[in-house]
Amino acid sequence: MGEDSLEALDPISSRPDARLRFDQRILLLALAAGLPATLVALILLWTGSYTPKVQWTLTVLIVGVWTGCSFSVRHRVVLPLQTLSNLLAALRESDFSIRARGASGDDPLGAVMLEVNVLASTLHDQRLGALEAGALLRTVMVEIDVAVFTFDGTQALRLVNRAGERLLGQAAERMLGRTADEIGLGACLHGLSPRIADVTFPGGSGRFEVRRTTFRQGGLPHQLLVLADVSRPLRDEERQAWQRLIRVIGHEINNSLAPIKSIAGSLETMLGRDNLPDDWHDDMRRGLAVIATRSDSLSRFTTAYAQLAKLPA
Repeated sequence: MGEDSLEALDPISSRPDARLRFDQRILLLALAAGLPATLVALILLWTGSYTPKVQWTLTVLIVGVWTGCSFSVRHRVVLPLQTLSNLLAALRESDFSIRARGASGDDPLGAVMLEVNVLASTLHDQRLGALEAGALLRTVMVEIDVAVFTFDGTQALRLVNRAGERLLGQAAERMLGRTADEIGLGACLHGLSPRIADVTFPGGSGRFEVRRTTFRQGGLPHQLLVLADVSRPLRDEERQAWQRLIRVIGHEINNSLAPIKSIAGSLETMLGRDNLPDDWHDDMRRGLAVIATRSDSLSRFTTAYAQLAKLPA
């Protein structure tokens, strides 16, 4: 790395009280580079046998060309740096639409411009991805049926979703900036995590799963609190279990009542005849025995289910 580059990286050279700016040093270097040739030309001019008019005319021309070329060199060096400065300022302000012209890998300056353009494209893609991810996260936070809260290091609320507003019965504008104790969540920030707890809130009560995690934002620690109502899923599962149980009971009762109904109908038909068969007593006993057996089975079945459900038999 050259001395000029080291000076450019040196914080002392960037102070306002530095003697010469970078563009001034470039101008002086250009003037110094052309000074020997200018002096030689002027010496030859004034020591030669020329008229004063020619001498003064050529002197003005030589000095003008010398200073003009020096200022042109300074302009050609400073202008690309100003362009790079504007590009970097635009990137810092999240304006990724500006691109540098003449970006190519054929020369060092073109390579720098090319890298800046690539950097702008990369930052644009990353910014777009971050915006899309942020929009998706906000949509999920709004639509998810789980209360989500974010607290900073002082346990002040910084973020709450719609489910959290419903659970606490307050709008986010009224809760943001208040501490966890003030909004009734102080106990949730302590204890085991995850855990199931019976809690009561203005917007609802029941069994909630409490989860906490720690993350950093802006270099500062934050806590993410998630409250999920597990009472409703348990009630849904309990209702589904009872529905299955009722279907099983109904199926078993129908299986027991169908033979009873059939045999009772057959016996009624037989008794309604004018001429009963000789063995009608045996048929009657067998039919009543089947009815008694099925009735006992049905009674044992209902008693077993009553004991299972801990209901009075």
